[in-house]
Amino acid sequence: MAGGRYDLVVIGAGPGGYVAAIRAAQLGMKVACIEKEEALGGTCLRIGCIPSKALLDSSELYRQAREHFAVHGIRVGEVALDLPTMMRRKDKVVKGLTGGVAALFKKNKITHVAGTARIAAPGKVVVSGREERTLEGERILIATGSEPTPLRGLDFDGRHVVSSDQALSFDEVPARLLVVGAGAIGLELGSVWARLGCEVRIVEFLDRITPTMDRELSDLLAKTLKRQGITIQLSSSAKAATILDGKVEVTVESGGKTTTEIADKVLVAVGRRPYTAGLGLEEVGVAADERGRITVNDRFETSVAGIYAVGDAIPGPMLAHKASEEGVACVERIAGQAGHVNYDAIPSVVYTWPEFAGVGKTDQDCEQAGIEVRTGTFPFLANGRARAMEEKDGLVKVIADARTDRILGVHILGPRASDMIAEAAVAIEFAASAEDLARTPHAHPTLPEAVKEAALAVSGGAIHR
Repeated sequence: MAGGRYDLVVIGAGPGGYVAAIRAAQLGMKVACIEKEEALGGTCLRIGCIPSKALLDSSELYRQAREHFAVHGIRVGEVALDLPTMMRRKDKVVKGLTGGVAALFKKNKITHVAGTARIAAPGKVVVSGREERTLEGERILIATGSEPTPLRGLDFDGRHVVSSDQALSFDEVPARLLVVGAGAIGLELGSVWARLGCEVRIVEFLDRITPTMDRELSDLLAKTLKRQGITIQLSSSAKAATILDGKVEVTVESGGKTTTEIADKVLVAVGRRPYTAGLGLEEVGVAADERGRITVNDRFETSVAGIYAVGDAIPGPMLAHKASEEGVACVERIAGQAGHVNYDAIPSVVYTWPEFAGVGKTDQDCEQAGIEVRTGTFPFLANGRARAMEEKDGLVKVIADARTDRILGVHILGPRASDMIAEAAVAIEFAASAEDLARTPHAHPTLPEAVKEAALAVSGGAIHR
């Protein structure tokens, strides 16, 4: 069955693909978007960003009710966990948002094609599903996202050794959870289950958690998580798992010694890899690097003319908002506009509590690049709103070029850091100086005043410290 001709055929309906499809339609293109899953939205909306944040918010409220309401003078009776209701709420949030994408497709007259795509030739995509059909497109955009990276010796079985996909849907709180990997996914899901009463142990191969983010704040976050009851074991590697009497026995090597950890569940969260299997990339000549990431030029075009790629399928941080920005920039350039992505202004967030967010360069980045910097910090302990909220952990760090005062990076560990980092991203996008940020009035009392004070501190002018 023929599938018709389009100006753009998008493969994948995640944050890169569906956003690109909508923007292309707004620019007057006839667009089809192929998605192998029943619901639109990709990993982020279905089994990633959105459901994990729903559980993080629910579990944090549960923890506050048990541990912190009394500090505010709020007396409650026995606090009980209703995990099925929590999971149903999570699913409802996901359903609402994936349904919203479908509505946007309809509004923008985008053809949604259900099935699995294979690029048969430049300009031709074969879709396998209930019936096979062929779509012809002047251009093809690959936005197929990523999948959890397996770890040799700890193969996923979906029940005992799980990926983040299954860790979002446990039907009961495990007594003991072993998390392999201390990046954002491992820390966030470890936090969810620890708040709900699970004993959580995190094993990390490197000598620090969140290895791509600011070292000083990473270390502070590790201390905070330990105070919350999470055990973190660094410079260690999980080698093998054995299932015995419904438990998982994991061999862990650390400092030349080998121990055995026993857990009810093991979450392997060592990263993600591009999902490009079955696309037929080698057959049509689309080049990829040694890690399987599709190589593209500054217009997001692959080695084959007319075939483009964005998001987790190409090099760069695997972030939903990065994929969306690339999708928009890609189709705008196809349309003859000046779409661009400023990678220095793409924030990263770890949604633990306190939250950890950063944008731009770290101290380590600047040191490696030989850039002389001045740094200002300000603790939330000295912020009036944070004290009123009883949220005193963490600090804000502003890094500026020592010669020009231009802001190079901002890093925040503290309450609502995920919201506060947007101000810093705007500052970097517009090449603001630390003085620009310091002289911008901030409402009082608010958490973002800590950003202003850190900017003031770059030149030694912090008022409240």
